[in-house]
Amino acid sequence: MTRPNILFIMCDDHAAAAISAYGSGLNSTPQIDRIAQNGMRMDRCYVTNSICTPSRASILTGTYNHVNLVTTLDTHLDNRLPNVAKHLRSTGYQTAMFGKWHLGEGPAHQPSGFDQWSVVPGQGEYFDPVMIGPEGETVEKGYATDIITDKSVDFITNRDKDRPFFLMCHHKAPHRPFVPHPRHNDLYTDDLPVPETFDDTYENRAVAAGAAKMRVRRDMSYTDLGLVQPEGGSEVGEMVMPGADLRTVPDDHEGLRLIDRATGETYTFETKRELDLFKYQRYIKRYLRTVAAIDESVGRLLDTLDAEGLTDDTIVIYTSDQGFFLGEHGWFDKRFMYEESLQMPFLVQYPRAIAPGSVSKDIAMNVDFAPTFLDYAGQTSPTYMQGNSLRPVFESTAGDDWQEVAYHRYWMHKDDIHNAFAHYGIRSARYKLIYWYNEPLDQIGANAGDEPPEWELFDCEADPHELNNLAHDPAHAEVFATMLHKLDAKMAEIGEEPRHDTAAILRQAVAA
Repeated sequence: MTRPNILFIMCDDHAAAAISAYGSGLNSTPQIDRIAQNGMRMDRCYVTNSICTPSRASILTGTYNHVNLVTTLDTHLDNRLPNVAKHLRSTGYQTAMFGKWHLGEGPAHQPSGFDQWSVVPGQGEYFDPVMIGPEGETVEKGYATDIITDKSVDFITNRDKDRPFFLMCHHKAPHRPFVPHPRHNDLYTDDLPVPETFDDTYENRAVAAGAAKMRVRRDMSYTDLGLVQPEGGSEVGEMVMPGADLRTVPDDHEGLRLIDRATGETYTFETKRELDLFKYQRYIKRYLRTVAAIDESVGRLLDTLDAEGLTDDTIVIYTSDQGFFLGEHGWFDKRFMYEESLQMPFLVQYPRAIAPGSVSKDIAMNVDFAPTFLDYAGQTSPTYMQGNSLRPVFESTAGDDWQEVAYHRYWMHKDDIHNAFAHYGIRSARYKLIYWYNEPLDQIGANAGDEPPEWELFDCEADPHELNNLAHDPAHAEVFATMLHKLDAKMAEIGEEPRHDTAAILRQAVAA
C-alpha cells in the first residue's frame, strides 16, 4: 500500500468545547467538523503537560518531558535530539513546518528534520508577524492564521508528487490575547451561555484551585478583552506580572469606565455581577471569533487535498497543544490537570482505514502521536519513544489490553502570571488522581513548597465537573489505593521519579 501523506493541523489553546463536533453547542466549526464526519472523534485524548512548549516537545519526540527535558516554557528543545520529522525524512518523506514552533530559536533550538520551515519567534504576533526561516527573519503582511494557511497550501500544491509528505501546520491562534480578524467582528452579537461552574467557590478542592490567578472576573488584562488600558499605576489595575506594562481590568465596578479599543464605545456598570458577566462575554466572544479563522483555514486545506486528488491518501489530524478553560470554574488558560485543560481535541480522517463518523473513548496521549505517524509510514517506532501507535484505535482493533491511564505532570510551580501549583497524576476511563506536590522545580525534594502536598480523587463519570474531591472519603479508600498503585506503575514504566511515598500514605489511611 502507498505510504500516506500526513497533514497535522494543531492550534494553540483550542478547547474541545469550542469545536461543534464535540457537541457543546457553544459555536459552529463546520470545516473542522468535516474531519470528524469523514473519520474519527477521540473523546479521551490527553496532554502529558498542559502547557505549550512541553506539549510540543512530546509530540515531536514521542517522549515525556522528564526525558526530552522540556519541562517548562523556558526549557527549549535541543534540536540534536531525534524527532519524528527526522525519521520520516530519512525514509523519503518531504517534510515541512509552518506556524508556531515555540521550542526556542537559534542554531541549537530551531526546527530540524524539516525540508521547509517558517515559524513565528516565541508566541508571535497576530498581525504582520515576523517569520523565521532558514534564510533568517522576514515580516509577513497579513493575519497570522491566513499566512500560515497560505504557506501550508503552497507546500501541498508545489510538493514533489513522487514522494509522500509530512506537514505540520501549527496555528498560533486562538492563544491569548485572542485577536480575531476584523472580518469576524460581527459574529456572536448575542450573549453566550455562562458555564455552569462559572461561580465555583473551590470548596472541597486542593488549595491550588482557589489560589490560581486564572479567573475571568479578576485576572484578565485590558488587552485580553479588547479594551483601552488607561495611563496610570495600580489605580487602573494590577500588573499582569512584575514589571509588565499590561494590567488587569479592576474587579470593582464602582466608578469604572471601560472603552472598546476598536469602536470607542464606553461601558459602565451598576453591579459587580454585571462587570463579571461583561468580562466573560468579552472573553468568550473574542476567543470564538479568533477560532472562526482557523475553521476557514481547515476548510482551505481540506479543499486543497480534494483538488489535488490526495484526500484518500492523506491522514488529516486536527488537534490543539492542550485544552483550555472557557469560563468553567471561573477560569481561562490551562496548566491544570482538570478535564477542560487536560483534554486535547483530536479529530482524524484517513478514508482508507478509518470509518467515517466513528467515535473513540480509548485513552490516548500526545506522546502517542509520533509512533502513530511512523506506524502508518511503515517504520518501526524507535526504542526511545515512550508512546504507543494509535493505529489500533483509529481502526477499531484496540483490545481490552489497551493503555489504561494517561499520565500528566505540570512542573512550573507558582509562575509569576498564573500562580499554578506543581502537580502530577493519572486519568483512567472513570477516575482521576492528582498529587499536588507543590515544590518549585529548582528545589524538588527540599520540602520548599509554600503549601503542603495534597491529593485529589475525582469520579469523572459521576462528577464530570470535578467538584467533589473523594481522596479522603472512606467509601472511596479502595479506589484511591487502586489509583495510587496505577500511578506508581505508570511512573515506573516511563522512568519518572515519584515525589510521594505510597507505603506511608497507605499506612496512614489504615491507621485513620
